[in-house]
Amino acid sequence: MPGKLWLLLIGMVINVTGASFLWPLNTIYIHDHLGKSLSIAGLILLCNAGAGIIGNLVGGYLFDKIGGYLSILMGAAIVMVGAFTLSINHSWVPYVSMMVVIGFGSGVTFPAMYAMAGSVWPEGGRKAFNRVYVAQNLGVAIGAACGGLLASVSFDIVFLANGLMITAFFIVVLVGFRSMKVDQSIRNSTLPREGKLIKNKYKFTALLLLCGGYLLCWMAYVQWQTTIAAHTQTLGISLSDYSILWTINGALIVLAQPLLAYAVKKWLRTLKTQISAGIFLFICSLSVLLNAEVFTAFAVAMIIMTFGEMLVWPAVPSIANTLAPEGRAGFYQGIVNSTATGGRMLGPLFGGIVVDLYGISTLFIILIGIVLLASLFMLFYDKGLRENPTVEETLPHV
Repeated sequence: MPGKLWLLLIGMVINVTGASFLWPLNTIYIHDHLGKSLSIAGLILLCNAGAGIIGNLVGGYLFDKIGGYLSILMGAAIVMVGAFTLSINHSWVPYVSMMVVIGFGSGVTFPAMYAMAGSVWPEGGRKAFNRVYVAQNLGVAIGAACGGLLASVSFDIVFLANGLMITAFFIVVLVGFRSMKVDQSIRNSTLPREGKLIKNKYKFTALLLLCGGYLLCWMAYVQWQTTIAAHTQTLGISLSDYSILWTINGALIVLAQPLLAYAVKKWLRTLKTQISAGIFLFICSLSVLLNAEVFTAFAVAMIIMTFGEMLVWPAVPSIANTLAPEGRAGFYQGIVNSTATGGRMLGPLFGGIVVDLYGISTLFIILIGIVLLASLFMLFYDKGLRENPTVEETLPHV
């Protein structure tokens, strides 16, 4: 694995650790400390994710135009401004406005980092994206565990810790990522002529179908951060125990990689079979949640969900990278990240409304249906590609 990718992974861990001090607790903070309903909490997170979608597309475009270094530096600077503003004042109006700022800045950062991972280790294929995914979840494990402990003392400390970690990430990017901007000349030499972006409509349609299923899966997954988070509080599960669920999630993603590699090599050799197995595990997790009332049941559901996401989440950017025309990897990763952000945008509002009107059990039943619908999009995304002989020779191994 190239040294540049190692540096990228270190930056990802620092960035996500800082963000994870706060994002698992957003709904709890809005609902319990700011006194707003779950529907309002979902609306605020929708605004945050909506800004992230715009940021995703901007970040992917900037990666293709000015390179990964400047794109990530700009995104990190924007997030740093928002995080430090919240550390000073996190009352209702500053909280809402800075959540939008942070959403946009994070959106700029992530597709550029994924695209850069593919460019610094092109021969790594799926491995490059899986490494970034693992680093991201190592940050989740550390940040969520620390965030829950800090929140049990004071939310003021949580906001301050978030600001300090994002500043550390900005410094790492400013100093360490500078050497990565040499890939710009390579991209310029392969940049396609105007119109190449979606000249192959079959590949672009395949990407949109794949991302449609990805969005629906994220709508279900994000409930862990929103409605399920608030539900655990009504059952008397402490903030520190809730944060342990995310520590389990991140730790499993890091420590269970040898087991995952064995399963992929022996039984799940194609990306499609990995996605199928992951979706099946999503449904199993939601089924466990239907009757979950104690911490142990939530922990079991989280473990099952974690193995599901380990199969699905890295597969989607890997396929997108293969589908992307030369010089447009950033834009395609921007679309992937924007659909994930779209799921994080729609999911909290959708879940909050359903829970407020019909209860949490009804939500879990609906989510099972949503994941089943997602499976249709994700398993038949390449139908047009398979039926068109002019693109068959460039298909990803799925």
